[in-house]
Amino acid sequence: MSDRATPWLAIARYDAAGRARGSAVVTGLLSAFLLLFLAFFPSLATADVDLDAYVEAFPPALREAFGIIAISSIEGFLAVEFYQFAWLLLVGLYLAYLAGGTIAGDVASGRMDLTLSAPVARRDVVIGRFLGLVPLVALLNVVLPVVAYVGVLAVGETIAVERLVAVHALAVPYHLTCVAVGIAVSTLVSRPGIAQRVALGALFALFMFESVVASTDYAEAGDLSPTAHYDPSAVLVLGEYDLTGAAVLLAATTVLVALAVVRFRRADLSG
Repeated sequence: MSDRATPWLAIARYDAAGRARGSAVVTGLLSAFLLLFLAFFPSLATADVDLDAYVEAFPPALREAFGIIAISSIEGFLAVEFYQFAWLLLVGLYLAYLAGGTIAGDVASGRMDLTLSAPVARRDVVIGRFLGLVPLVALLNVVLPVVAYVGVLAVGETIAVERLVAVHALAVPYHLTCVAVGIAVSTLVSRPGIAQRVALGALFALFMFESVVASTDYAEAGDLSPTAHYDPSAVLVLGEYDLTGAAVLLAATTVLVALAVVRFRRADLSG
């Protein structure tokens, strides 16, 4: 099937190619960040400190927000120092921010008029922009587990490969949801800078809301946040794989992209 018959594929390829260098840089920086944290683990593990007792002294809200279960094992250390913060929060916010500037950026710059002057449906634009960020999600979740495994071995530790694979496999639906949030916002706001900030702020607000209500009678309301359905600590430390949460995130991604399509079809692009 040619790209003419599938314009969304051509758009996705173009977007992915344009981000190739940036994607490589982000992957490299995250890999270096991960290895830097791992380099500190041997000295921490041999220190005369009861790390788990130290963790227990943290406020419950803090432990809940960052999924802190244990820190004395390599799995717990990785979960706390990298996956619950950099992987869950920073990468998620970054993906939402990137996606927030896609469609809104094209509308603001006038490139959207050129795109739609070709035989391209607005639906194809939304789907193409979404799929254009999928290679970045895939690259991150293929490279980082390898880096993590090599880094763990380099510091003289071992880690269950299946848990490391699972924490990244289950991250894919979560990261796709973050992209979908940005795409949806990008069809609602015509100025790219504002769209990016709204997407980033909305995702962070949901994370904070879920963290605050987690220990209250309103804990179920926290399920509105994507972070409620992906828990790296539970995967790495406890070996618990939330497949239901992954299904919920994939469903949420589908709904958000569908809503973005509906919204963009009805949008007035005349300014």
